[in-house]
Amino acid sequence: MTAFILHLDDPLATEPERVGPKAANLAGLTQAGLPTPGGFALTAHAYRHQLRYLGIEDLLRQYSEGDGPASRRISIQIRLALYQRPIAPEILEPLLRAWRKQRESAPLGVVRSSALIEDRKGANFLGLSDETEFLTAVRACWAALWMSHARRYMDNHELSPADTAMGVLIQSLISARVSGGGLSETADGQMMISATWGLGSAIAQGEVVPDRIVLSKAGFLRTVEAGRKGHRDTCAHGVSAPELVPKNLVSEPCLSPGEAVTLGRLLRKCEDLAGGPVEIEWAMDENGFRLLQSRPLHMEPAIVPDEIWLQHPGLNGHPAGIGWGSGRAVVVNCECELSRVAPGDVLVTRVAGPALSPILPRVSGVVAELGGSTSHLASLARERGIPMVLGVLEATTKIPDGAQCAVDGVAGIVRWLR
Repeated sequence: MTAFILHLDDPLATEPERVGPKAANLAGLTQAGLPTPGGFALTAHAYRHQLRYLGIEDLLRQYSEGDGPASRRISIQIRLALYQRPIAPEILEPLLRAWRKQRESAPLGVVRSSALIEDRKGANFLGLSDETEFLTAVRACWAALWMSHARRYMDNHELSPADTAMGVLIQSLISARVSGGGLSETADGQMMISATWGLGSAIAQGEVVPDRIVLSKAGFLRTVEAGRKGHRDTCAHGVSAPELVPKNLVSEPCLSPGEAVTLGRLLRKCEDLAGGPVEIEWAMDENGFRLLQSRPLHMEPAIVPDEIWLQHPGLNGHPAGIGWGSGRAVVVNCECELSRVAPGDVLVTRVAGPALSPILPRVSGVVAELGGSTSHLASLARERGIPMVLGVLEATTKIPDGAQCAVDGVAGIVRWLR
């Protein structure tokens, strides 16, 4: 449409340097004829133009040249400018035009960040209809590049937010009955789908134990392990709101065998399109499946360095799919206790949510009672080579605090010395 707006069916929208990998991957799925919500992207060029319009290029230079405290202060100044000051008219007019056109067929929208340097914990805003809320969400996505977690992620990879840009993905809201993720390849050469009731945010945040569905690479259904899905996220106006799941559905599989096989076919098509293993996010409404994301999948073969561990008690769960690690078990029941976790420890906790991401670099493994193989934290664990087992029933009560513990992130087993 313009240098600032690209629909996902535009060939230029498949270029990550224009819209970020999240939007580019989804544009690739859309143009390959796979079912997606469609939508459009606000380009990286728009972000850079907005910085020039705000006249804060000097702050970018100062950020790159400053030390830690100075850089933090400058990042706050940049965030405030992006949040509080007007959007350039040459961006605002085509942006609102595209938003209004989309709302003609879909009253509620979704705004998602799509950084050129992809950070798994991006900004997401659901169920938007009001234009003021919509523009606030766009500003928040731009500013998310300068949030502390994004800067920490880039620091760990020797990158700088001053040297990159932020795209924004704008789509119609899928009123999901069921959502989840999928891995096109597991350590034992199969495919895996996770599923929960409602929006997929409950899985992403590690708040439920999703169904775990295993299919062969040929797409035949192997096993269905029903999860523990005590609540589901639904979308109220502009926010994701949790509600209790009826008791008869808590341990009931979310997908029928036929639906699981259909989703498996879509998963294989995503892999074929990417030319290698992928991790996907999906949702299903009354019209069927919609693919929300597809990204490269990092996997490692199973390795058990010391078979003596196989003689000790163990608990099973959902593997993140990578690594083996051992160390002192530290049982944490509250975020305020995370300071107890020392380098090389195995963190044992109830919820494996994004709040744990800052301590991942110093642990030898993570065990959690909730969560599944396609949560945000599991994705980060695969990316960083950290063994993790999620959905381990009663882990915080059965694994003794201080015991020597081993985490097999491929087989999905945690063991400890008596």
